[in-house]
Amino acid sequence: MIINQAVLYTHLLDTMKDFYVNSLDFPLTAASPRSFSIKVGESELTFKESSLHTKPFYHFAFNIPANRFMEAKQWATQRVFLNTEEKKDEIYFEAFDAHSFYFEDPAHNIVEYISRHSDCPSSKEPFSSKSLLSIGEINLTTPHVHSVGTQLINSGITVRNNRLLNATFNFLGSGSAFFLVGTPKRRWFFSNRDSEVHPLMAKVNHSLTVALDEEGMLKITQE
Repeated sequence: MIINQAVLYTHLLDTMKDFYVNSLDFPLTAASPRSFSIKVGESELTFKESSLHTKPFYHFAFNIPANRFMEAKQWATQRVFLNTEEKKDEIYFEAFDAHSFYFEDPAHNIVEYISRHSDCPSSKEPFSSKSLLSIGEINLTTPHVHSVGTQLINSGITVRNNRLLNATFNFLGSGSAFFLVGTPKRRWFFSNRDSEVHPLMAKVNHSLTVALDEEGMLKITQE
């Protein structure tokens, strides 16, 4: 699966733009008074100003080259404070053959940089924001896990390793891109924040638009 674009919401639009463009040096691809977009390798991440008088936050992951994890971590520590879990600021996921580190942006999104050693290519270039490969994960937090998961499965986005849907948390996708479909009030790994339902949109595989509303209901359209 490929996540071509993700559209998220924020109550701190100008601050977020400054953080991603000036502090983290992401290429700016579009900007307006109520939104901005940045390039994340083959993907695009857009933040829109929230009109719901809420403070949305999400979990998302950026894929980085398979051989650049430590270099990426050193690069990040010069710009942000890394989150920790049990006094560690990185983790190896055996099931994914991947290393990750985490930090929070000004809106308290839990941002993950993940190096999938078996599913992401290597790079000969020194690490920079331009080294990012794509959006690798994005959460779909919903009280309707079964129905949302079933909709994705019926659209061809299956549970990782063809497992059955879990009632509380699932990885749906393949390769180096996944939707994390889970219930609200789950603590996000490497944070002290519990998951909440917030609207978002994602375009995947150049053909599907996946839109989650503020109630956690999903709508999928095919181009």
